[in-house]
Amino acid sequence: MSERESMEFDVVIVGAGPCGLAAACRVLQLAAAAGREVSVCVVEKGAEVGAHILSGAVLEPAALTELFPDWRERGAPVATAVAKDEFLWLRNGTASTAVPEFLIPRPMRNHGNYIISLGRLCQWLGQQAEALGANLFPGFAASRVLYEDGRV
Repeated sequence: MSERESMEFDVVIVGAGPCGLAAACRVLQLAAAAGREVSVCVVEKGAEVGAHILSGAVLEPAALTELFPDWRERGAPVATAVAKDEFLWLRNGTASTAVPEFLIPRPMRNHGNYIISLGRLCQWLGQQAEALGANLFPGFAASRVLYEDGRV
């Protein structure tokens, strides 16, 4: 049996999407606040962080503000505020009717939110995670969980 080289981490996160990167940042923030050193690794199947995140999105910034209260000063790619909501009822293939704003449910109103590129936000979150001490490994797909001596 040959010896394998291995890298050991306290926390391994699979996927460098918004959730995985936010989790890496938060773990490292909590560790720093507690005066503890924690090693965090994020593996991502894409060739680079954000490579598989192709969509635009409407971002409600409360969670980002909780994670990084100074996200504006840090240069987060969140700049285009929603100026107007417009909902249309499609009556058939050629006609539509505008829905009055008072009929639009509150969760579907986007005032105070931002139109963003989710891929660019992930790239920015990756930079923040690395600045906090996370190890990002793009180009590595996690295919299965390996157990050795009761450890993952």
